[in-house]
Amino acid sequence: MSLRLEEPDTVACPPRARRKMSEREFVAWAWRDEDTRAEWVDGEVIVMSPDNTSHNRIAGFLHHLISGVAEERDAGVVFFEGIQMRFATMRRRRQPDIIFIAKARQHIIKTNHVEGAPDLALEVISPDSPARDYRDKYHEYEAAGVREYWIVDPLARRVEAYALARDKRYAPIPERDGKIRSKVLPGLYVKPAWLWQEPLPSWLGILRELGALPK
Repeated sequence: MSLRLEEPDTVACPPRARRKMSEREFVAWAWRDEDTRAEWVDGEVIVMSPDNTSHNRIAGFLHHLISGVAEERDAGVVFFEGIQMRFATMRRRRQPDIIFIAKARQHIIKTNHVEGAPDLALEVISPDSPARDYRDKYHEYEAAGVREYWIVDPLARRVEAYALARDKRYAPIPERDGKIRSKVLPGLYVKPAWLWQEPLPSWLGILRELGALPK
């Protein structure tokens, strides 16, 4: 019998304190408690800490930029927080801060998750997640075929972006003239200096600079 994961079943969910669940249990539990941000890694549940204000503001700012460029160019779909990526063969359900899926690949968008690798995944690092984001997810996303992976580290004030090369390994996207340009979403670039400003610059003004809004 095949395992249907598209709609959660009605089996009683394990208590929050439990850290081991089957994938079916995790899907049912996550859907019943939508305020909890959690990932599923080979049977282990990783409950993530709530966002701090810096994390939330930076993630929201980047979401405006990425979704604005994607919409203006009719390039694809952008999801912001709360949407899981399922890597079936790796037994993983990860939940990046931002996901971009190109228009030609929207068949991987399911009712409650993305089935397989998106074109771009972006993580804003929280104090409890450096090893997970820099090491674990880097290798997982590379192996799963996520074409572009961005890591934003507010504490270190650093932005790293990687793109899959021909050998299916990640290669850094270099910063040039203070900008990091996406390879999978034409027209998108980020100046890391934007992200450390207090307050953050107007995302509307940045979208005008990117050509996604009229000047």
